[in-house]
Amino acid sequence: MARTVYLKEPVMTEQERLELEAAAFRRLVAHLDSRKDVQNIDLMNLSGFCRNCLSKWYKAAADEKHIDISLDDAREVVYGMPYNEWKALYQKEANAEQQAAFAKETRHD
Repeated sequence: MARTVYLKEPVMTEQERLELEAAAFRRLVAHLDSRKDVQNIDLMNLSGFCRNCLSKWYKAAADEKHIDISLDDAREVVYGMPYNEWKALYQKEANAEQQAAFAKETRHD
């Protein structure tokens, strides 16, 4: 969901804003990549979104612009490799506490 930011005067061009947002996205993806120890279920339980959500948002943005990419392609942008490969290498089985918190608190977009 986009939010509107109201500034007293324009401090940047639309292109500069887009470039800053893109840089922030790349930084977020790089940060998540450097923290493969943090499981998606923990991200969901603490923040309400995870790598999969980010992938789905990326795909939705492409769809809005009529850019044809698959969810697998979007996941590869976020995960840095095919999703099934990432899962095999890094995803751990969720414990009962994680699953209970997920069931109680999590709402999907």
